[in-house]
Formats: sequence, structure tokens, C-alpha cells
Amino acid sequence: MENKVIYTENLTKKFGDFTAVDNISFSVEQSEIFGFLGANGAGKTTAMRMLCGLSRPTSGKGSVAGFDIYKESEKVKRNIGYMSQKFSLYEDLKVWENLRLFGGIYGMKKQEIVSKTDRMLAELGFEAERNTLVKSLPLGWKQKLSFSVSIFHNPKVVFLDEPTGGVDPVTRRQFWELIYQAAEKGITVFVTTHYMDEAEYCDRVSIMVDGKIEALDTPANLKQQFHASSMDDVFQQLARKATRKAD
Repeated sequence: MENKVIYTENLTKKFGDFTAVDNISFSVEQSEIFGFLGANGAGKTTAMRMLCGLSRPTSGKGSVAGFDIYKESEKVKRNIGYMSQKFSLYEDLKVWENLRLFGGIYGMKKQEIVSKTDRMLAELGFEAERNTLVKSLPLGWKQKLSFSVSIFHNPKVVFLDEPTGGVDPVTRRQFWELIYQAAEKGITVFVTTHYMDEAEYCDRVSIMVDGKIEALDTPANLKQQFHASSMDDVFQQLARKATRKAD
């Protein structure tokens, strides 16, 4: 358990008589790209909220970045990054101001923020857009900036909640290059997506159905196990069992 960046054992979340997340157990290693899939209503959003320290589990165990999700939720929040489809950027601030703001929120020192801002803008090819208001950026650029903001403080793990929704396939591929680069630097990536071709890019994938993890393995092994030619086929076989309709 010590070397697991994410660890859960029988993690459960109930709302009254409804069990949203039903005794899930899994772990994720450092630098792993872990796909967390499930149809609407499967419980993946509820599970992710527990892992991010935003929702208290009903029962079970869990730790993220070495911190207990029950007792140390504030420490969990400080040691993770998060990006959702809604971007989490401040549209009326300039590009560099967003980086400075989030660096400050995560307690980075001023000089570190300044030097890392310059370095990150250079890596992204955004130097010319340094003083551009975020709302003026194209969607794909916002997405890349949002991801860069989410890992600006060098977290142990970054949670990506359907980060590539609504963008074209070329931009999605470019975004995944950033994910690979983050993993190479030692950041664990926990990603939800509705695009099954993206599931192929993950080291391992779990698929939730009605609150339970019904499958968990590498994409290659899952395709072999389900006699499927693609991850979409694997997903469809499992999703057909679902009885829930909404998260």
C-alpha cells in the first residue's frame, strides 16, 4: 500500500437507500495512466469526488498521494491536480495570471511561480499569448493551458474528468502528448473519458457498471478477455448490463 499513489479497499458511498459506489477496490501506481470508465450512472463521478477529498465515503478505506481520504482530505487536495471538462480557468484573467493564481493557491513561492511560468509557456509555445485573456483563446489552447495549470504545482496525481470533451481529434491527440509527458515526469494520471479510443492510450483501465468495478486490466488484456476488437466493444458488452441511467 505504501507505494500506491491511489489505494481503495471496499470503498462505498450511499445516499439514503441508494448505493452510488458499491465496495470498489483498486490501486494505482506512480506514473501510471489509469482510465476510469463507466456509462452515465455508473458511479465514477461519485468515486472521483471521494478520491479528491470532496465527498466523505460511507465505508471502506482509501488513500491518495499517501493521505487518508477520511482523516486527511485537506492534505489530499493540496497534493493533487484536477481538471474537468469545464476547464477550471479564470476567463477574465490573462494566461500568465492564471498560472500565478493557481501557483499561489497551492502555496508555491513567488520566485518559483515566476520561473515556472516562463518555462511552461515556452514548453507550450504560448509565449506570444502570455498577456492574452483566457476567454480569447481557442478551445484547444484553453484545454492545454488548463491541464498545465492542474499540474503546475507538480502534484503526485492529477485527476482529469472528461478533459477532451468537445474538441477535435487532432487536438485530443496533442492533449494526450501532454498526459504522456506528465507521466514521464512521475505524475500519476487518473482520467475519465467517453472516447473509447482514448482508453487504448491508458496503461490500465477499469470499467464501472451500476456502482461496481466489473473489469480492470490493460486494454490488450481486456480485449482478449472479452474477445473484442476494440475497447469500445469491451465497453458496450459491459454497459449492456447496466440498469441505471444517470449519475
